[in-house]
Amino acid sequence: MTNFDPGSAIDALIDIDHPTKRKTAEWAVENLADPTLAERDRDCRFWPEGWARAAERGITGLMVDPAYGGAGHDVFHALLTFEGLGYGCRDAGLVFGLSTQVWTMQPIIERFGSEAQKQRYLPGLCSGELRASFCITEADSGSDSFAMDTSYTVEDRSAGGSVDDRTAGASVEAETTYVLSGTKSYITMAPEADVFIVFATADKQLGQWGVTVFIVDRDEPGLSIGPNRPKMGLRTTPFADVTFDGCRLGPDNVLGAPGSGASIFSAAMEAERAFVLAAQIGAMERQLDDAVAYSRQRRQFGQPIGDFQAVSHRLADMKLRHDNARLQLYRAAILDGQGRPSMEAAALAKIQASEAAVASSIDAVLTHGARGYVTEFGVEQDLRNVAGGVVYGGTSDVQRNIVARMLGRRSR
Repeated sequence: MTNFDPGSAIDALIDIDHPTKRKTAEWAVENLADPTLAERDRDCRFWPEGWARAAERGITGLMVDPAYGGAGHDVFHALLTFEGLGYGCRDAGLVFGLSTQVWTMQPIIERFGSEAQKQRYLPGLCSGELRASFCITEADSGSDSFAMDTSYTVEDRSAGGSVDDRTAGASVEAETTYVLSGTKSYITMAPEADVFIVFATADKQLGQWGVTVFIVDRDEPGLSIGPNRPKMGLRTTPFADVTFDGCRLGPDNVLGAPGSGASIFSAAMEAERAFVLAAQIGAMERQLDDAVAYSRQRRQFGQPIGDFQAVSHRLADMKLRHDNARLQLYRAAILDGQGRPSMEAAALAKIQASEAAVASSIDAVLTHGARGYVTEFGVEQDLRNVAGGVVYGGTSDVQRNIVARMLGRRSR
């Protein structure tokens, strides 16, 4: 992150009703309210019109350099914007899809792409005309990201044969062809994506040192996309397997240097693993406001249920979780903005935000009672939507491993 402004950071941190967040939430309430949401959630259908509206608002190009079609905002503006989206838009699947573009897809291309790659892909991603998917997960690799089976071989057309490309950062001549094969699983936005950022290995025995990243267009021969996979929550975000069957690519498809996949992944996920939950934190605030309003109007035994200590304490816990998650998130952003190590802070923020959202969603169901359990009022939908937060971007177990490892380093 560049152009760190301490004043902007402090304002974003302490002003829970920051104008950027408030205006975005108001815009989302007015422009992203969809009466078909319950039906689309049931049928696992994406909302292209909502995506187009968000793109027109400038959300898909928030942080990208204006030279490539973006707005060039800092990370704090983007975090506030996604908090507002999470608060004002109940289509959490749409907002999550947008989050993956802003926090993962675009930064990877802008940071590691060649000038030609940036010119080719970033303007379309910023305008919303293009969508991208991050392809690293496989059915059997799970949290062990680099134990992947998706592989590539290298052919030197001038020599008429294949060459061994096991040396990370090996130079590649223009006549080199990469042949990509394998299947990536559970890929967010895959059925709607135009561009795929794909991690593949030259030799599985090399672990992280054998991984290269490729940019692959949807219409590339040998690339196929499976059917949309129904899931517990975020059902309006498309989700599918992506298969590469002898997909032939040139050097201009390589992102960064050959063999640099592990460093690209680490850089891309250091703080972004937490940032992608900014919208979820906004949704937690809306969820709390809804629960407070309901506790005032719902009466039992001759008084509002909010007057019962059990209910009022539940609401206080929801407030505590929201504020703690938000503080952890912005702490990670400040460290990242200062150029200081942020991996531990981001892991802590990821744990806090994802697990707090689950706990508060259960409390919201309890507060609403039967209304919270039936689908009609959308309360149970929040619980289903946040459950994935403890998995995507690295499970809570993985985040705790990161924290423990960092603590171990300090104790030596």
